[in-house]
Amino acid sequence: MRVAMIGSGYVGLVSGACFSEFGHTVVCVDKDAAKIERLRRCEIPIYEPGLESLVASNYQAGRLTFSTSLAAAVPGADAVFIAVGTPSRRGDGEADLSYVYAAAEEIAAAMDGYTVVVSKSTVPVGTGREVQRIIRSRRPGAAFDIASNPEFLREGSAIADFMRPDRVIVGADSERARQVMRELYRPLFLIETPVVFTAVETAELTKYAANCFLATKITFINEMADLCERVGADVHDVARGIGLDGRIGRKFLHAGPGYGGSCFPKDTLALMRIAQRWQAPSRITEAVVAVNTARKRRMAEKVIAACRGSVAGKEIAVLGLTFKPNTDDMREAPSIDIINALKAAGARLRAFDPEGMKEARPILGDDIAWCTNAYEAMDGADALVIVTEWNEFRALDLARVKRLLKQPVMVDLRNIYDPAEMAAQGFEYSCIGRPSQPPASHVAADPALAAAGRR
Repeated sequence: MRVAMIGSGYVGLVSGACFSEFGHTVVCVDKDAAKIERLRRCEIPIYEPGLESLVASNYQAGRLTFSTSLAAAVPGADAVFIAVGTPSRRGDGEADLSYVYAAAEEIAAAMDGYTVVVSKSTVPVGTGREVQRIIRSRRPGAAFDIASNPEFLREGSAIADFMRPDRVIVGADSERARQVMRELYRPLFLIETPVVFTAVETAELTKYAANCFLATKITFINEMADLCERVGADVHDVARGIGLDGRIGRKFLHAGPGYGGSCFPKDTLALMRIAQRWQAPSRITEAVVAVNTARKRRMAEKVIAACRGSVAGKEIAVLGLTFKPNTDDMREAPSIDIINALKAAGARLRAFDPEGMKEARPILGDDIAWCTNAYEAMDGADALVIVTEWNEFRALDLARVKRLLKQPVMVDLRNIYDPAEMAAQGFEYSCIGRPSQPPASHVAADPALAAAGRR
């Protein structure tokens, strides 16, 4: 089948490359001429494991091409995917749909036969109908259908997520459109991947519901981590204890500095606004947004507390800047709030990230010492903070770390290391939701019971 992918950002490029790997002929379109030229040289503008080789092999096979011309890519396409950005609109948090609607206008002008116009971008309920209205108003007699096919790609494992997904969601009205989508995803039927066909509106809402539920799990375990710190419990054991319940599941129960990235922050905010607009407010989502925003700021307070209440004039080494490992994505990364708060408190920052330095520097500024490796960052620092759990930070030479730091202070916001081992190594170690000393040495006292005893 012939596919036109409008937008060659993260979603469009990964999806286009994977569809071409399925054997379809794909044209990825983008208005950024420099990006298209780089892609034609098989230079990937984002960091995603395995993507470079996938693009190169399919480009060389002739199944995957790149263009700046939507007008040239759409004619003859069986399916045209809209995979443009839908960022949060400044001021109100609504999804900015201007790129989606502009693409619909251009698609309407270029179609020359029956086409399924598919929303791959994450869009609020009703967007597909507006795309349909725009195209129909421009081309009253055109033969086309709309569909919604939300993506569920995790940065760092996007290719595996596309090739072996938990499910595929397709919202479509007509059997003809559903048949086109079946043919596009035919290789997944062969491995018995669940493909769920729904109404367009249902598919649009499913994407938001999924991301908001996962964000809720993250936020819940983070709040439990705070409680664990107060009572002397271990959030790892709490997470395991509840995650083994099949009704809950173990994924996304990892305490840390809060969620970030391209999806969860904007999608939780968008769903909150959608629910408010339809007078069915989602109080849980509202709480998730508020708690996560506050949490990222509180992580800086944790660092300050580990530095005996002040970081003024102190050098703080930060390892990990991206919102998660195996990506160069800095969007809404917790490191941004943490570093800015530490700067405001008078700290001098030294930073290193294996893949995110290029993206981080314009965001965080030149008043940070940008280092070439983890050990350079910590050399002479008063404290070390681990913000992103890259694999190379999981096996640091702790004796070397201790020698390089002025003070053996480590704040581990991803719970990479064992508190007992760190204490044995002589570190002043802080982590998330776990006693910083071996559990046997910590006895919690319920404030209410203590108060009752005093009475």
